[in-house]
Amino acid sequence: MTLPPEIDPEVGPSGPGCVECGADGGWWFHLRRCASCGHIGCCDSSPAQHASAHAAAAGHPIIRSYEPGEAWFWDYRTQNLAEGPDLAPPQHHPLDQTVPGPADRVPDDWADRLH
Repeated sequence: MTLPPEIDPEVGPSGPGCVECGADGGWWFHLRRCASCGHIGCCDSSPAQHASAHAAAAGHPIIRSYEPGEAWFWDYRTQNLAEGPDLAPPQHHPLDQTVPGPADRVPDDWADRLH
């Protein structure tokens, strides 16, 4: 497989959760990993939608799911699934991390706050 230039399989993830939600005390529904730089952001169903904001700001159009059991890639330019290689580990957030998460910041009405 020829790798798109937007994918760097050697870069590890930025951490176990959304970088921006972690910094501002927010919470997320699902996590996405930038295939270019490893930035972990929250999905578009999450209140803050940090993964797509990162893609637009950084010009990094391809993400991969950062959820256990999911290995799909998404290309924001085409709005379609994309192909990609295995990325540097870990492949997903810690198994003991809640979804949504982090557990201590998820409001009781979290489902009503999803996009």
